[in-house]
Amino acid sequence: MISIYTLTSELHDEQAVGAVTKEFLESLGFDYAFKGSNYADYGSSPLSLIYVRTGGTEGIFKKLLPELLAKTDAPFYLLTSGKSNSLAASMEILSYLRQNHLKGEIIHGSAGYIHHRVTLKAKVAEAKSQLKGSRLGVIGQPSDWLISSHADANIVKQQLGIELVDIPMQELLDVIAVTPETSPLEVSDVTIVKDALPGANRIYQALKEVMEKYKLQGFTLRCFDLLTAIKNTGCLALAKLNAEGFVAGCEGDVPAMLSMMMVRSLIGMSGFQANPSTINPETGEMLFAHCTIPLNMVERYEFDTHFESGIGVGIRGYMKPGPVTVFKVSGDLSRCFIAEGELARNQANPDLCRTQQIIQLLDKSQTSYFLTEPIGNHHIILPGHHRELLQELVR
Repeated sequence: MISIYTLTSELHDEQAVGAVTKEFLESLGFDYAFKGSNYADYGSSPLSLIYVRTGGTEGIFKKLLPELLAKTDAPFYLLTSGKSNSLAASMEILSYLRQNHLKGEIIHGSAGYIHHRVTLKAKVAEAKSQLKGSRLGVIGQPSDWLISSHADANIVKQQLGIELVDIPMQELLDVIAVTPETSPLEVSDVTIVKDALPGANRIYQALKEVMEKYKLQGFTLRCFDLLTAIKNTGCLALAKLNAEGFVAGCEGDVPAMLSMMMVRSLIGMSGFQANPSTINPETGEMLFAHCTIPLNMVERYEFDTHFESGIGVGIRGYMKPGPVTVFKVSGDLSRCFIAEGELARNQANPDLCRTQQIIQLLDKSQTSYFLTEPIGNHHIILPGHHRELLQELVR
């Protein structure tokens, strides 16, 4: 819900201002709760707007500010029609906020522009609300080769409201050991995969139990440990859990998991955790691959073995060609990468991780990021173009 509060100079006639207010707000085309000058519950809605209706309101806002800061740490969004010197007052207020190292933005323009901007902010505000209080597990430490893929738990808690929960790998192995093996729903004509499916389903059931115990909304798993410990893989479990509304990441990569959680809060889908296998800087074409993908992201899928080990169950998923976004945040949340592109085609070469996507970046110059300043190797692929939403979320 969007809540709208007002700032109005005492010099202006309330009846006249009220008529302008009604006409202006109705022209914007979104639902809202009108709070007027009563700021008692300011900040209780995911998105609060301060409608600066007239000039001469700067002092009113300055006096009100300590009360507002006690209620929320969200940026201040100043809505203005531009009438009665409201834009000038908004600029003075925003300048004051900046001088005091506080965030804010003036939302002003055509009705269509304001509608788009407010709708965007409402969606991001709802996503931030979902992130706060969520719990993500780190099952085992990041894989030994992920030397840059850790995260600062304090920063993650402070900035995103997400609590990282460390869970020993042995605990999952103990749960797997006592989890009965049941017949999976999945089938395969490949003997080695068919034989591995009951064990892969056992991992899936055990992970669900661990998630329930720790009240997790997601996790990242040091999955390669399963290869030596139980001769199977977590790829199927991750593909299913991601499709069921959780976040399930590979290799203990915490920044990748955080990126997936942020994506899920915005679009309701975890995204495909994959690493670039080849890059053509001259054309902007890239090949991304991994042995798992959320089952709700693909048009069809088939089973194979896990690529590196040749055992267990890997997923070869075929996603619908079309617009995609590539996304990644760093573990200290100080950096991010966002690129829009087109999924040109899927492929199934035998010498790569099983799900393989050829993606054409819209801006080929962005390939230089991967070769000069990458945030680790894993990146998140999500269907659709979402640059604007993600940029707003990571501000």
